[in-house]
Amino acid sequence: MNRQPMKSPAIRHDWRLEEVRALFALPFMDLMVQAQQVHRQFHAPNEVQVSTLLSIKTGACPEDCAYCPQSIRYDTGLANEELMEVQDVAARAHSAKSAGATRFCMGAAYRSPKPKDLRKIIAMIHEVKALGMESCATLGMLTPEQALELKSAGLDYYNHNLDTSPDYYEKIISTRTYQDRLDTLQNVRDAGMNVCCGGIVGMGETPADRAELLQILATLPEHPQSVPINQLVQVQGTPLAGSAPLDAFDFVRTIAVARILMPRSHVRLSAGRSEMSDEMQALCFLAGANSIFYGEKLLTTGNPDTGHDQRLFQRLGIVPEPLREDSRDLRRQGIA
Repeated sequence: MNRQPMKSPAIRHDWRLEEVRALFALPFMDLMVQAQQVHRQFHAPNEVQVSTLLSIKTGACPEDCAYCPQSIRYDTGLANEELMEVQDVAARAHSAKSAGATRFCMGAAYRSPKPKDLRKIIAMIHEVKALGMESCATLGMLTPEQALELKSAGLDYYNHNLDTSPDYYEKIISTRTYQDRLDTLQNVRDAGMNVCCGGIVGMGETPADRAELLQILATLPEHPQSVPINQLVQVQGTPLAGSAPLDAFDFVRTIAVARILMPRSHVRLSAGRSEMSDEMQALCFLAGANSIFYGEKLLTTGNPDTGHDQRLFQRLGIVPEPLREDSRDLRRQGIA
């Protein structure tokens, strides 16, 4: 008997909060099956996109994000470092490419970048692009003019996370508003760049907060092309140090629901991997995660080394996603 191929689900931007909560409430196995089915309709099932993240300017951030060791308001023992030199960033990007990364992400501890720093960062973007890699940056809030400058320089992705739900956000950050973050995302979209936007779980938020975060992401004018899901890395000296650990299944559920809501997006298994077992990471890949950060450090916190990741990929039959010709502008592929 001939079987009819499954129809791909419609890309929706009208998810209601009660629908998202219902997904979180599904039996775990049912949720995993649904997420894996969606994943296979939109992505190669055993490919994972590999990115490397470098802190190009560390510490002395004026913001008060309760999770962040780079805030000037907390004593975490982190040494402040000025913006790196262009040639040093280029060398790190070359090493990342040699290790198998296809995207190089640059993070700077800014509220928003100053003009002189932006000029230097633009030179870094040029170096990354010259290597044939995708480029990404996270530099805090952007004006429309700054977003256009970065787009003109060739920046492929801009990361700016929403972190959590609007209500819980007020318990985590007071120095910028939720609307400030949404405005930066709009500026990035208007400039024509791909958006990288997700959140952090394990900060003491409720399942309802996680559902609302994903519902907001899935009802943006365009789904973010990359959706990083971070597990809180507790750093001594920050207000969130000592928080109750998140149940591993709750983290995997968040990955699975993100995959169902935003089928075309890359869902990235981000911060916190160094504290996850191989088995937990395998569950995340099964739930639809298809991107990771690769390398021994994420900005200032630890990450599994590349050798460990390569061995895990081999054990699971996973291969790095190749850099395709049209992958730098996912917006043209109808991801929205």
